[in-house]
Amino acid sequence: MNKTDNSFVNSEIKHQIAGHLLVECLVKQGVKHVFGVPGESFLAVLDGFHAYANQIEFVICRQEGGAAFMAEATGKLTQRPGVCMVTRGPGATNASIGVHAAFQDSTPMVLFVGDVGSDFRNREAFQELDYSSFFGPSTGGMSKRVERVDDPERIPEYVARAFATAMNGRPGPVVVVLPEDMLTKMVQARPIPRVEAVQAWSDPGALRTLREMLLASKRPFVIAGGGGWTAQAAQALERFSENWKLPVGNAFRFQDTFDNFHPNYAGDVGIGLNPKLAKRIKESDLIIAIGPRLGEMTTQGYTLIKAPIAEQKLVHFHSSPEELNRVYKADLAIVSSMNAAARSLEVLTAPVEVPWEEWTRSANEDFLANQVPPPPAHGSLIDMPSVIDSVNRLLPKDAVLTNGAGNFASWVHRYHRHHGISKGHKTQLAPTVGSMGYGVPAGIAANITTGRIAFTIAGDGDFLMNGQELATAVQHGAKSIIVLLNNGMYGTIRMHQEREYPRNESGSKLVNPDFVAFAKAFGYAGIRVNRTEEFEPALKAALARDCGTLIEIILDPEIITTRASLSQIREAAIKSKT
Repeated sequence: MNKTDNSFVNSEIKHQIAGHLLVECLVKQGVKHVFGVPGESFLAVLDGFHAYANQIEFVICRQEGGAAFMAEATGKLTQRPGVCMVTRGPGATNASIGVHAAFQDSTPMVLFVGDVGSDFRNREAFQELDYSSFFGPSTGGMSKRVERVDDPERIPEYVARAFATAMNGRPGPVVVVLPEDMLTKMVQARPIPRVEAVQAWSDPGALRTLREMLLASKRPFVIAGGGGWTAQAAQALERFSENWKLPVGNAFRFQDTFDNFHPNYAGDVGIGLNPKLAKRIKESDLIIAIGPRLGEMTTQGYTLIKAPIAEQKLVHFHSSPEELNRVYKADLAIVSSMNAAARSLEVLTAPVEVPWEEWTRSANEDFLANQVPPPPAHGSLIDMPSVIDSVNRLLPKDAVLTNGAGNFASWVHRYHRHHGISKGHKTQLAPTVGSMGYGVPAGIAANITTGRIAFTIAGDGDFLMNGQELATAVQHGAKSIIVLLNNGMYGTIRMHQEREYPRNESGSKLVNPDFVAFAKAFGYAGIRVNRTEEFEPALKAALARDCGTLIEIILDPEIITTRASLSQIREAAIKSKT
């Protein structure tokens, strides 16, 4: 017997340590990148990454929250679970922010947690934590499933089940706990073949009912979004819209689900909603929601579509039966994956003429009118609509746009137009969970996993929550372009402060570092922009560079949203309170 790297071959049975088997199982599932921070609890797995280095890469991150966001972003891009690996206790709790994002965003993800040895369990050993209580769905937690692997021979079973659970039904995160001593045992088990998502098809009888509801409608409206969309599904959705001449809006931060350049596109249904679009949805007599949960942001606090019983007729397609009728009592609830739903709808026979053609045409006209910015604010040196116009013209169509949470995101949400998943690429990575710090690691992960241009817009507060991941980008040869809007405050909080407690600023002002120097210290190029005309040359230079670039824009604090200045918000609040 020849023993090499903790493995040997005896007849036709391969023996290896469990940590190596785990990595081999990930390779079998098609995983190319695992994002994480190393820990002593899974040294055997790290050794496995060394053994399989030509097939899979462990992307070394600087904080587990950033690593988990990278895994979540990869899940969004690939529709297969993004994988994150962290150590016990603090590592797992740091990573929980990405798990929570994956849960609320319906993103397939698997988090592996190296744990204390089984001989130390339940003694509150060093960094020990009850992961079922912390992450588990039974406690109203943030994952679909939590499992501990105690028998190393069953690693292939647990890995395959984690991937299947993460993808099937409503996609989401799964947590797998790995005791340290289990990972060092010798095993004979072999990986299970690659798991694919199961397609749930729409009920034919329900589709006939939907057709009858459409024929009886005068003002129908489609809201598309949620997880599970592929290019084929998005193309089928377009054909359904074209056949029936239906207006389509994209749910909050799923703005690439339906082509924004399509003549039937009505706009995004999220924060900063076009007032005309809000009015249209309220006046609709039939809402067809394909994929979204219809959460708080998409429904404007459950006012566009009133919960629990909508004023409009409601047809709700979702991949999870548990989600249907959970918040809204739909007139017609259909369990279906997005591929199956869209392909079923595209063959739904449409009449030659429908009474809502003008309704659809005017919905698109309202969207296009909302794309026309107001005149630049008097005295402001930066005109943000012009900045986003440069982004629209210069970025390639397949560029991935990422952002975290904050008022800064409203500029791309309103003025950037996505060509959509139907053109072959997902182009938006943004947290519907509303988590700050997402955009920087998501952009880095997008470039690592796809090689495409990654463009991130961030605020000053948002950026510093995961700015350290620039080190990850440089170490792994990734290139992202980050536009950082620096207005010296937590803008969203300040905006709400001015609405509720006008003139009483407290806890929202920021004293910032030199962001240009910060970026350069990591190996990024750093540029500061003070005037609108300086931005486009800076973006062109960033696109031409081999390394990543941070472009800091010094933004007047008054320029707070796409629809109102800080002073206007304050004055309106004072007037309403007097």
